[in-house]
Amino acid sequence: MASDTAAPQPHSLTVSLGAVVLRAVIAVGDLGVFAGRMLKWLFIRRPRASVLMPSLYDIGFRSIPVVFVTGLFIGMVLSVQTYTQFKAMGMENRLGSIITMTLVSELGPVLAATMLAGRVGSAMAAELGTMRVTEQIEAVRALGANPIQYLVVPRFLACFLMIPMLTGLSDILGILGGWLYSVQVLGINNFHYWHHAVGYVAPFDIMSGLFKSVFFGATIAIVACHRGFHCGAGAEGVGRAATESFVVSFMLILILDFLLNVLINTFYQVAWSNNPTLAVVF
Repeated sequence: MASDTAAPQPHSLTVSLGAVVLRAVIAVGDLGVFAGRMLKWLFIRRPRASVLMPSLYDIGFRSIPVVFVTGLFIGMVLSVQTYTQFKAMGMENRLGSIITMTLVSELGPVLAATMLAGRVGSAMAAELGTMRVTEQIEAVRALGANPIQYLVVPRFLACFLMIPMLTGLSDILGILGGWLYSVQVLGINNFHYWHHAVGYVAPFDIMSGLFKSVFFGATIAIVACHRGFHCGAGAEGVGRAATESFVVSFMLILILDFLLNVLINTFYQVAWSNNPTLAVVF
């Protein structure tokens, strides 16, 4: 008896995989073209201060409470998690070194960028998506202004400029939170905590974290604005754009973090071995 169910095509998986790869390549290419247009307008005509200041206020100042809470508590969490292991090795007085190093070189930049992607990136995608759905972006174009120059460039500059400051604030609050729990609750000697915290962290570690944050901020702004400009119709499209903005930004932050760490470590090793005088600086 002949079966009514069609037999699966042997190459269906390959076709599906190829379609996924093709969509990914198209999405990356479209994002690259969008970023190129934004950079072109950034150099052709920078936004006026009256246009830039609201974005700086919204992205920088209004993100401080979120960064404050996450930075403070991540330092205390680090203290809780590492104290037992360090105490088992008789190294609890060195707790300040691992907390400070972890925060300034890794967790501070990544956490500040994640908070920015969640609070600011999603909001930017939703705002621009709503403007697209209600045809306000077309209205800007009809008035003779370029939407990318008028709507995207200020938001990109605000993210680019403010995220190093938010990262520095997250680092400081994380170190303060780690000190607070280690010294005031766990009873670590205050002098030993700061002695090892300062002795094991070089200015290069702090600068490398701030350097990475600049790339994170630029990525968040480009992805959020791109998703907003290309969102689907209706409230569902706007919501999907906001969600995709955070998910894509978060994945790119982790990928960039890995690549930049490889680049920075390679540069450090090459510069250190070829120029011992850098030891005086770093």
